[in-house]
Amino acid sequence: MARKKALEVGLSPCPNDTYIFGALIKGLVKPHFSYEFRLEDVETLNLLALKAELPVTKLSFGILPRIGKTYELLPVGAALGRGCGPLLVATRPALDLSKARVAVPGFHTTACLLLRLYAPYLKDLVALRYDEIIPALQARKIDAGVLIHEGRFIYRAYGLFLIADLGSWWEEKTGLPLPLGGIFIKKALPFEVKKAFLEDLKQSLSFARENLSLIWDFIRKNARELEPSVIKRHIETFVNRFTYQLGEEGKKAVLTFAGLLKEKGILQEDARDIFFAGGRL
Repeated sequence: MARKKALEVGLSPCPNDTYIFGALIKGLVKPHFSYEFRLEDVETLNLLALKAELPVTKLSFGILPRIGKTYELLPVGAALGRGCGPLLVATRPALDLSKARVAVPGFHTTACLLLRLYAPYLKDLVALRYDEIIPALQARKIDAGVLIHEGRFIYRAYGLFLIADLGSWWEEKTGLPLPLGGIFIKKALPFEVKKAFLEDLKQSLSFARENLSLIWDFIRKNARELEPSVIKRHIETFVNRFTYQLGEEGKKAVLTFAGLLKEKGILQEDARDIFFAGGRL
């Protein structure tokens, strides 16, 4: 379809995002129109969404209630599942969390808000970019930290100890997969633009599944942790059936998370009318 201006898309450099968008970015599939891609840390994308700066963007589900009037969640591209949650780690095997200084990968991330649900009594939270948390722990600048992305696979190599698996805690509490993040699109965009983008997103994801070797260099170039086995484990963990189709169980998980944030007084906004109106395309 004809479009005068390139559609700007925000994504993080983590392997599951570059896996999803790699074919589109490298021009390996034929899109409906041109794109401009912006790679940023997910918390940066969350903050941009509060100002409605990007037409399409990857976001943490933790920010969802605050951007629900502007964006809607697409049914493809989500990071959601079991056994994939953030890990709370520390430099020693036991500590008093009520007195601990704990780093989170951004105050608007799912990881931070999940930690607040898990331990509402925490008093000293500090926001660091996700790849700065392990170095801060090693330097003893913080007592504990919440790890996401590749960090959750490699923390033991740095002599760190697991305090809590927040994903497992969520699963035991709700019986649902943990919603981490998804691809959001502005509600104000024309329906045909949304539909065309979703078709391009599906095309890019399908290409990656069949031709990983053709986008591997791009994925590895942008990954914070370059060990191939870690990158592959990351993709296998965060790209799953919910990535290809959110489905009813995925929707329930998203709404349950948003509902608990309001119930516990962490966020005041409701998550209403947040799913792409086009349904299963």
